Order: sequence, then structure tokens, then C-alpha cells
Amino acid sequence: MARTFFVGGNWKCNGTSDDVKKIVGVLNGAEVPPEDVVEVVVSPPYVFLPLVKSLLRSDFGVAAQNCWVRKGGAFTGEISVEMLVNLNIPWVILGHSERRLLLNESNEFVGDKVAYALSQGLKVIACVGETLEQRESGSTMAVVAAQTKAIAERVLNWDNIVLAYEPVWAIGTGKVATPAQAQEVHTELRKWLHENTGPEVAASVRIIYGGSVNGKNCKELAAQPDVDGFLVGGASLKPEFIDIIASSTVKKNN
Repeated sequence: MARTFFVGGNWKCNGTSDDVKKIVGVLNGAEVPPEDVVEVVVSPPYVFLPLVKSLLRSDFGVAAQNCWVRKGGAFTGEISVEMLVNLNIPWVILGHSERRLLLNESNEFVGDKVAYALSQGLKVIACVGETLEQRESGSTMAVVAAQTKAIAERVLNWDNIVLAYEPVWAIGTGKVATPAQAQEVHTELRKWLHENTGPEVAASVRIIYGGSVNGKNCKELAAQPDVDGFLVGGASLKPEFIDIIASSTVKKNN
């Protein structure tokens, strides 16, 4: 089953309105492969979502970086799924390692958020990944399987989920999982999905890689058979993000 390459840009907690306009200007002027080759989604901070939505070219999507676990109410500082739907924001990133580690979001909490966001019509980029300590102890697959299981237990339909494997030790560190390391985990994740959610889900779900992806390493990573795209951090704020999007043609030509 052909899986359309997916490139997400996570801008994290960065930028001013002027910065955002410059980034969007670069994206709007870029020549990139067509939508049947690559799906592009960028994720600015909450306060810039309406601005980016209004300025960004129509073939690129927009994602929030997080959302609350249930309907809004007395949850100071949180943003509800319903608010994102109201703003016509189609995507949300959930379970990013920074939220798991810095804000102590558990597997179960992330699973609940994924299920609720899907129930209200959002599409989800669901993040999983291990720390350096967990990798060195040989528990990578146990960790990412547990994180994925918490989603699978709450979700029946995976059509609107992109699974992002992001080894924590490679995020913002300059260290990158080798293409072989990335492919190994993606292969194991797809096997897990096959055994626990069925062959159709395993064949169709896009599993993307995140962790210091840049213009230099993207093509080699993209060439791996089970790497269906990228979730890009720092490089998504730079012109090289266009090169990362363009690496989707490696998959198309294979």
C-alpha cells in the first residue's frame, strides 16, 4: 500500500509575528513536490495559529502543538480541541517527548488526548520515543511499544493518525539515529501494529522520524523503506526545510 510521504515542521516555542511572516513567506515561495508525493504540515505556537492559517499556501496544513484532554472548562492555560476545530486547525501534535518528560504526561494521558482529539475530528501526529538511558539499556522497543499500546487501547480507527518516532536522545542534540537505527525501530513498530491492530493498519499508517533531521541527512533517512517522512524541529525554521520536503522524491523514485 502506497503511503504519502509526510513532513511536519514543529516550530516549538519560537518566533515573533515578524519571524512567522518571514518563514511563511519562504514556504509560500518554495517549489516543492505535489501533494500526491508529500503532505506538509507546520506547527506554530498557539498565538500564531490564526496568522499562519491566514497567510500560508493552501496545499500546506497547520497543526497545533498540543491540546487539552477533554472538553474545555476550568483548565487555566489549556487550549481545547473544540477551540482548534473552531479555528479550522486540522492537525495537532500529541505526546511529544518534551511534554512527556518536562510536564510528566503519562502514556495513558497521551492516549486519552489522542482519542479525544480524533473523536472531535482532528488529525493527530502522535509521538513516541525512548531516552538515551532506555536505548542503552536495550529497552527501546519496550518503551515505544508501551507508548503505542496506550493509543491502540483507546483508538479503533487509525486513518487520521501519523505516528512519529522521535528518539529523545536525538532531539535538538545534533545526534541523529543512523538510517539503519531509524529503519529498525520503524520496522519493529510496524510489526507491533500488525500484531496488535491488524495488517491493514500496519500497512497504511505513516511512521515518520524526528530527531535532528536536516537538509544534509534527510535523503538517506527518506530512502529507508519504513520511514514515511519526518517531524522536523529546528530545521523547520530555516530555508533547509524546503530541502527536507523535497527529499520525499527519494521515496517516489524508489
